Amino acid sequence: MAKPTVEHFAHEVAGALGERLVALLLYGSAARGTHVPDRSDVNTLLICDAVDEDLFARLEPAVRGWTRAGHPAPLILTEREWRASADAFPIEYEDMRHAHRVLAGRDPWAGVTVRREDLRRELEQELKGKLVRLRQAYVAFRSEPKRLGPVLVGSAAGFFTMLRTALRLAGRTAPAAPDDLVREAAALIGFDAGELGDLLAHVQGRQTLKLGARDARAAAYLAAVARTAEFVDGLE
Repeated sequence: MAKPTVEHFAHEVAGALGERLVALLLYGSAARGTHVPDRSDVNTLLICDAVDEDLFARLEPAVRGWTRAGHPAPLILTEREWRASADAFPIEYEDMRHAHRVLAGRDPWAGVTVRREDLRRELEQELKGKLVRLRQAYVAFRSEPKRLGPVLVGSAAGFFTMLRTALRLAGRTAPAAPDDLVREAAALIGFDAGELGDLLAHVQGRQTLKLGARDARAAAYLAAVARTAEFVDGLE
């Protein structure tokens, strides 16, 4: 049986919710055009009038089929929560604003703004948090590449989101393609894009990242995260 398409999922959700649906958005790599089958998620956000047991009961059949096909369930916010949360999730809102598609309902962005100071503050916090967690894993698994590799791979998508945000804060356009993104960010921020080539190839499905013990590529990745955190810390 063929996997359900995102359009089919949207049709089922819209039919189940009726007027309770405000918007169903596709965001992330599938909206940017950089989705890699079996490696990237198909991310959706549902905005509705209220969250209650009636909503969950209506959604359950559509979401069950969607998740059984290997996709994550949609994030769910009420319209009031959506409009009040740009200061809580500024990175996510800005990244979604630049790469989304309305699958059902209406465009929910009117009147929603992200303050620059909120965006810069969260970006610095997220980068420094990622850096200390990566260092923790690196010191524990530096000689165990089979354990360190998944940590690096699992952190890459989040780091690329942070690079897009850093470029936007610096007044630059963030390229959609990961290779172009890392190259442009490296030139601005000051790290070696070439050292991240194998990680980029893994993320894009061109090869599988295989680290060796005390692999210089892992150290270079940590250095890129550290330099990006330092760069963002210096932004006004």
